[in-house]
Amino acid sequence: MRRLLGRAIGTLFGRSEPAPIAEALWQETLASLPFLAALDADEQQRLRALCEAFLGEKEFTAVGELPLTDALCVSIAAQGCLPILNLGLERYRGWVGIVVYADEFVIPRSIEDEFGVVHEYDEIASGEAWEGGPLLVSWRDAQMAGSGYNVVIHEFAHKLDMQNGPADGVPLLPPTLARDDWEATLLAAWENFAAEVDAADERGEDTALDPYAAESPAEFFAVMSEAFFETPWLLQERFPELYARFVAFYRQDPGRRPSPGA
Repeated sequence: MRRLLGRAIGTLFGRSEPAPIAEALWQETLASLPFLAALDADEQQRLRALCEAFLGEKEFTAVGELPLTDALCVSIAAQGCLPILNLGLERYRGWVGIVVYADEFVIPRSIEDEFGVVHEYDEIASGEAWEGGPLLVSWRDAQMAGSGYNVVIHEFAHKLDMQNGPADGVPLLPPTLARDDWEATLLAAWENFAAEVDAADERGEDTALDPYAAESPAEFFAVMSEAFFETPWLLQERFPELYARFVAFYRQDPGRRPSPGA
């Protein structure tokens, strides 16, 4: 949810038709993102075509002096399109802007307390998605992908969540997934994880999965989506029922792919 403060894209992308991705650039992108390199040849080919269509529809904007290169655009597109590999680009329709910051950025916030007093403050963020609006991301954080932390997948998961209204952890589900079952499974896992985070905090320990997931069901869905694609074995071990629902929703099973470095 960042403001559009930048310059227009100056690359081949951001046009109204698919823009071919050069072979060398595509191979460099796969090599830099192990969870994409683990895709089979057919999946990589379909992801490439999806990215080209995505780049033809979306408009990238860089903030400040950040160079807006084809490599940056393709990296973000490839990570963002992975969740919709078997869902289709229509899942990302209704918005066009992707704003890229060099590093973390500040978002002005305001909340109203129980007495009706409005409190204003600034929040430092690495990414944010606006319902019906742009998606914002820190390029420095985007380059940390590959070890279970993926700000791009996180924000694109929020976009999927917002397809049927404000983010609440329940995206637009296929007929094969009942909303009641999804909610029950997700909320049970979230409550379990929130208790785990509290207990770990008391012991001064870390949790295997990102504790930010305990913030809300919406953040839990986004963080667990990161884990689903980057460290599926962790999610499958910790929350097998939730993992099974994610497999049915995303129509992918990352746990069956080769582990990075294998």
